Amino acid sequence: MKHAIYQMDIVPGDPRANKKKVAEWLGHTMREEKPDAVVLPEMWTTGYTLPDLEVVAETNGEPITEFLKKTAITYEVNIIGGSFANKKDGEFYNTSVTVDRSGDVVYRYDKIHLVPMLDEPRYLTGGKEKVQVFELDGVKAGLIICFDLRFPELTRSLSLEGAKIVYVVAEWPTARKNHWKSLLIARAIENQIYIVACNRVGEYNGVDFAGNSMVIDPWGNCLKTGSDTEVETIVETLDISAVAKFRKDVPIFSCRVPDLY
Repeated sequence: MKHAIYQMDIVPGDPRANKKKVAEWLGHTMREEKPDAVVLPEMWTTGYTLPDLEVVAETNGEPITEFLKKTAITYEVNIIGGSFANKKDGEFYNTSVTVDRSGDVVYRYDKIHLVPMLDEPRYLTGGKEKVQVFELDGVKAGLIICFDLRFPELTRSLSLEGAKIVYVVAEWPTARKNHWKSLLIARAIENQIYIVACNRVGEYNGVDFAGNSMVIDPWGNCLKTGSDTEVETIVETLDISAVAKFRKDVPIFSCRVPDLY
């Protein structure tokens, strides 16, 4: 399953400009790489322009969800749509949408853990529903958003439900870059899954973002890593059958004793 990750810089508070960036990137990437799935970063439509949410946020997921659906159909590609600011029922959420090749929404998720360091709790409401597994091309997968990475229970619960890939979409700052790398590798090793992580680059409001988008195999090997600062495309093909091999070699799931935890 071939993936292309868009490690992009984000134009603050300008959904139209960012949508144009993504559309152009997708057109080029599909011609050059022909991936099965593409991955976008967290809050890619606006960046962290949280005081302006009333103006820049989507409403009930639109029009960005329709854009993702039409694009998926045009290129016959699965789109892990990062996340975007989303107003629903009078509150703002950090929402992710995943769309399959047919343009069907296979998963919606509102970020559960809001990051105090970027002022999310002041402006956003945390998600109220549990993370769930979804399927792309017959492969079970899960998704978490940025700060969620610090809570290992989420990724473990997805793994126990059969996920073989967990996508991590983020705007992770450079100040905590070492945490980003270490936690991604840990989540892959402890759950024996592929981690496909998309982070942004650039700067906004005095915060530098770390890049280092990564693809990590179930043994904890970093198959591909993006740079610290450059806009780029990270491409890697995942051998999903490797998950079963790693789990056979080190059978942690059959050795669990959850009644004693």
